[in-house]
Amino acid sequence: MEFKDYYQIMGVTRDAAPEDIKRAHRKLARKYHPDVSKEKNAEARFKELAEAYEVLRDPEKRAAYDRLGANWQAGQDFRPPPEWQDRQSPFGAGSGDGQGSEHSDFFESLFRGMGAGGGRASPGAGRSRESFDMHGQDQHAKIQINIEDAYSGATRTLQLRMPAADSEGRVRMQERSIAFVIPKGIREGQHIRLAGQGGPGLGQGSPGDLYLDVAFLPHPLYRVGGSDGKDVFMDLPVSPWEMALGAEVEVPTPTGRVEVKIPAGSGAGRKLRLKGRGLPSTAGGKAPGDFFFVLQIAAPLADTEAAKQAYANMGAAFKAFNPRATVEAVEKTLEGQP
Repeated sequence: MEFKDYYQIMGVTRDAAPEDIKRAHRKLARKYHPDVSKEKNAEARFKELAEAYEVLRDPEKRAAYDRLGANWQAGQDFRPPPEWQDRQSPFGAGSGDGQGSEHSDFFESLFRGMGAGGGRASPGAGRSRESFDMHGQDQHAKIQINIEDAYSGATRTLQLRMPAADSEGRVRMQERSIAFVIPKGIREGQHIRLAGQGGPGLGQGSPGDLYLDVAFLPHPLYRVGGSDGKDVFMDLPVSPWEMALGAEVEVPTPTGRVEVKIPAGSGAGRKLRLKGRGLPSTAGGKAPGDFFFVLQIAAPLADTEAAKQAYANMGAAFKAFNPRATVEAVEKTLEGQP
């Protein structure tokens, strides 16, 4: 069964006011009325419009439709969730349009196909219909945090445009400001669950949860990696003589500056590990990650005569050194392949 996007059929947005829906229906009904329209498939379009209008003009039907249709697109294969069929319909058996018009299988499955059992009377006074209670839909949002937030934890505020039920039960998009806590040791790809901050429930149904899917913002110094996403890396520029002769340098890390010993005879790409200084462990989690300095050669510019002479002397001293020896070896291997 294909999902029907009643908003698309009516040519209105999901937050359209009742008067906008009524106006759109009046206009389109005149255009596709079978008695006067010359449009192709006018009768089918007219029935489709009548069905969409019947749902969107009724606050309860519209709220129920919005609850199920938030993540669906027109034409997608659709089946109502099991709990939908287990509840009693709050809409009764009549179509509500007084014309006995036919409806699609999609409409029938939502508003006519619910059995007589499973409902419960609403505790609200003055209501003539049975209440329909359903847990709200869980929502997901992507957030980007600083690596430093994962080290120490933080409290942040998020601005989201999310569905919320108004006083008449209609689901509309509203701006929401939500404060949340970033737990210490959070990894990229994990999520933060905010209970009750998701989609609104129907009737007495509780709201769903909001899941914040975590990613790290690009950092000018650090990057996160490793097989389990808890190691942190930093490219550390080192001079040629520090690489060759060794040195002790003071450098930053997310938890403060540290003294790092560069072993003599190091080469570009060598990793120096600080055990346990990567992302911290979460509560009850595994051991913390490690922090790695990745050595990179930083050569000075030959922008003076003295600097040029120093490079010339170095070239003479290392005349037998071929910096492209590895490239040439790979090239010969490739040439020997069939």
